[in-house]
Amino acid sequence: MLVPHLIKNTTREQREKIVRDSLGCGGGGCENCSSCGVYGAGDPVDMYQPYIEGEKEIDDINREFRARYLR
Repeated sequence: MLVPHLIKNTTREQREKIVRDSLGCGGGGCENCSSCGVYGAGDPVDMYQPYIEGEKEIDDINREFRARYLR
C-alpha cells in the first residue's frame, strides 16, 4: 500500500508543502490560534523540520509529541 506522505515517497519540497498545508489551521493561519505556544510545541514548522529534512516520519514526530502529555 502506497502511503503518499512517507519520506520515501516524497521530495523535500513536497514534504515542506505537506507540512505547510497541514498547518493551515482552517485557513486562518497561526495569527488566529496560538495553540502551539500554549501546548509547548513552539513553531510548528520547526517541530516538523526533521520530517521535511527526511530524517523522521510525521507519525514518529506526532507520537513523540503526544507521549510528553500522556505520562
